[in-house]
Amino acid sequence: MTEDQLRSLLLQVREGAVDIDSALERVRHMPFEDLGFAKLDHHRALRHGMPEVVFALGKTPEQVVIIAGRLLEHAPNVLITRATEETATMVLDEIPGGEYFPLSRAIRFWGEKKVQGKGKIVVVCAGTSDIPVAEEAQITAEVMGNEVETIHDIGVAGIHRLMSNRGRLLEARVVVVCAGMEGALPSAVGGMVSCPVIAVPTSIGYGASFHGLAALLGMLNSCASNVTVVNIDNGFGAGYVASLINRL
Repeated sequence: MTEDQLRSLLLQVREGAVDIDSALERVRHMPFEDLGFAKLDHHRALRHGMPEVVFALGKTPEQVVIIAGRLLEHAPNVLITRATEETATMVLDEIPGGEYFPLSRAIRFWGEKKVQGKGKIVVVCAGTSDIPVAEEAQITAEVMGNEVETIHDIGVAGIHRLMSNRGRLLEARVVVVCAGMEGALPSAVGGMVSCPVIAVPTSIGYGASFHGLAALLGMLNSCASNVTVVNIDNGFGAGYVASLINRL
């Protein structure tokens, strides 16, 4: 339940349009609903102002369907991350109105497209291979209520590609930068902009990249003071934190 939904319900009770017992039934599952295999947090949007997110990896398709269906009974927006094609097919067959993004394996139910961010979030990736992680950040930031612009394939191996997008980067209130290999792009972007830069190391690279560890360590040691770092391939975390920053 969102703050707007709770406010509307209380107004209806005050005006006599909804009786107290009906109102109690609608908020009965606050702050959570116990399904046995999951405890659904219907209160998160009220506390954080953000839609609920379901991490699908490790859950059965049936569990994801039940969780998403119950959440959508109480809120218009739900994001499901790391969903397999099998899970996505079952979710979309059982619940209307969703959209699946195969690259990032995200499923989004976006019933209320309300922009709450005060500026623009720009999501950047170094190479085409980093797009799945960048897309996860983009989808997350959008469903959390932000205007998002994406810029793909502007890694430091062709620095002129980055420089040609300088104007677009300067318009951002937050920049999310996804990069693998040696993870140099966030430092380069951080030196160009005055806003926060959220670096996302990706597991893209040759053997000594250690599945993103080299990029992670490089980003943690960035000489650009406006760069902070999330975990390897964590586009969701970057998009979420960028959304929080953009609301301040």
